[in-house]
Amino acid sequence: MKGKLTELKGRILAEVAAAGNPEELDRVETELLGRKSEFSALMKGLGGLSDEERKEMGQLANEAKREIMDAVAKRREGLKDAAYGALAESDRIDVTVPGTEPIIGHLHLTTQAIQDIVGIFSRLGFTRVRHPEVEWDRYAFEALNMPADHPARDEWETFFMDAPQHAKFGRMLLAPHTTSGSARELEKKALPIRMLNISKTYRRQMDVSHSPMFHQFEGLLVDRDVSVTHLKGVLDHFAREFFGPDRRTRLRPFHFRFTEPSFEIDVSCGICGGSGVLEDGSRCRLCKEGWLELGGAGMLHPNVLKAGGVDPEDYGAVAFGWGVERTMMMRSGISIDDIRIMYRSDFRFLNQF
Repeated sequence: MKGKLTELKGRILAEVAAAGNPEELDRVETELLGRKSEFSALMKGLGGLSDEERKEMGQLANEAKREIMDAVAKRREGLKDAAYGALAESDRIDVTVPGTEPIIGHLHLTTQAIQDIVGIFSRLGFTRVRHPEVEWDRYAFEALNMPADHPARDEWETFFMDAPQHAKFGRMLLAPHTTSGSARELEKKALPIRMLNISKTYRRQMDVSHSPMFHQFEGLLVDRDVSVTHLKGVLDHFAREFFGPDRRTRLRPFHFRFTEPSFEIDVSCGICGGSGVLEDGSRCRLCKEGWLELGGAGMLHPNVLKAGGVDPEDYGAVAFGWGVERTMMMRSGISIDDIRIMYRSDFRFLNQF
């Protein structure tokens, strides 16, 4: 048995020394020193020896196991040092080699448009304000001359919230337009007002020109002796600054519950120059007649001023607003035929801007 122990110890030490990685060393330790190993079987054979032989062989077996375990620990440490050494070499960085420039992103097309719009109106003295996207019925409809039973409410395709109704402000909803910000600004009574409210708005519509969530901006000018002339001047300035120096606007009579008189705003087409006819004599396919519809505007209705605590006999107000995405899509050189593509996170599209 002493000879078997010596031979087995030598074989185990040789395999430990030959292990080339930690995984292989684990296998050697399990197979040759584990419960079902040859070493364990040899130890079980000690029971058939005499007391004196068992004592001698037990001592030799313990010494052999300690020697083997020390060898395993030493080999494991050596393999670890070798791995770290290889890692240091493979991951070595030559600081003299030029680095790889990181990929730098850019602002989304909608964000770029918002920054441009804010810059244009700030130069006219308008201050950007922020109002809730989760709004109350009072500000979205009631204070804007749309009482509870008015059919104009149906046009907005509103998302109502599953929340308790407020005794004063009515139902909770996702803001269908930024005009609710005008109602809130009037309540502050910090006159005169030149405010620009840009926010996300929500409506139950989806097609090539509508998205359930889109950005809208609302401009409000409240002061004494304000007229449609001021509105036209502001709109023409915006068209020249945002679309180009040759672009202009026109006002078409329309009807909005919160303005009187009300107008639809058109901007001259950047392709045909507002003529509706191209250089080759053919009709412009983009605008058909020289104008593109931009948004809505008008003089703020007296009932809206009264709801905000402002006397319409002392102050006048002009309001205007339209979708940011729609405005961006009408810029010269931008060819987008589906508003929804702006929110599909398609890098092939986004990287063009």
